[in-house]
Amino acid sequence: MRRERGPYRYRRLQLLEGFSKDAYKAARKPRGAVLCPRCGALYRRGRWSWDAAPAVVTRQRCPACRRIEERYASSYVSLAGAFYRAHREEILGRLRNCEAREKAEHPMERIVGIEQRAGGATVSTTSPHLARVLAHALRESFKGELELSYHKRESLQRARWSRTD
Repeated sequence: MRRERGPYRYRRLQLLEGFSKDAYKAARKPRGAVLCPRCGALYRRGRWSWDAAPAVVTRQRCPACRRIEERYASSYVSLAGAFYRAHREEILGRLRNCEAREKAEHPMERIVGIEQRAGGATVSTTSPHLARVLAHALRESFKGELELSYHKRESLQRARWSRTD
């Protein structure tokens, strides 16, 4: 058998073996409507939304709520520098506003947690997309240095933002 290389390798494995890089992604799409009892997100017709639930619905936690409960982040944004220490509340408020804007349209885009550490903080998110949005919002609002790295094999986004002045 020919050895698969490149981006088609994982897709082929997904099709043949049900392989998925995301442990929180369901192996099969659920039939009918599914309502998350924790956050109220509704899964219908292949996507999660904030729509009203129909009369007949299955109750099951959504992938984002499962990630948050198990503290299993998909991506990280590191914050550091003297500017962060001086403007911590303002910066974290900006991140929360960005999360709210993204979550309004895409229910699976959420912040898992914010861990304070010496000289900075680490923000963990449920998706690589949200980590990238947060990192770019920090750079646009507060300037500073931004470094992005994406690890394709783990589907993990890491962003490092810092400002020294």
